[in-house]
Amino acid sequence: MLQEREQKLRDLMRRGLAGDGAAYALFLRDLAALLRSFLRKRLSSMPDEVEDLVQEVLIAIHNQRHTYDVAQPVTAWAHAIAKYKLIDFFRRNSRRGEQVELDDAEDFLATSDHDAQDAKRDVSTLLAELPPKQRAAIESVKIEGLSIAEASKRTGQSESLVKVNIHRGLKTLAARMRESL
Repeated sequence: MLQEREQKLRDLMRRGLAGDGAAYALFLRDLAALLRSFLRKRLSSMPDEVEDLVQEVLIAIHNQRHTYDVAQPVTAWAHAIAKYKLIDFFRRNSRRGEQVELDDAEDFLATSDHDAQDAKRDVSTLLAELPPKQRAAIESVKIEGLSIAEASKRTGQSESLVKVNIHRGLKTLAARMRESL
């Protein structure tokens, strides 16, 4: 699922760079959703700032679109821009006397694209070990953010079976993770 999302965004960006305005608009819309999630986690104590920062990042991405290398993942490129804008935001807020926990900023700066890629690969590996119905339910609801009803329609499972498969799958994943420690 994550690879599909990357591929979709990369395709939209390539088409946008080639002059397809509709594809570029879709790229920005889909990327904005990812940025909101990314920034909400890091600005949980300042939720009113998230949307302004999303727009600031999107403007920077638009202005720097010529620097995107189509041979590279577009999400890594966008993530780097978002990180720099977030650092600028923290600097601006600390100068205005607002407190930003240093540990939060250090934690953010300590994460890397490699860590995120490693985590994605680990999750994908674990999910691949699950029975197909459990995997489909977890990917639909927990990773893609679909509702139980939407996941039911997508997977062909009843809503109650989607819930059961999520519960069983997460229980199996937790057990496997405990075994590997």
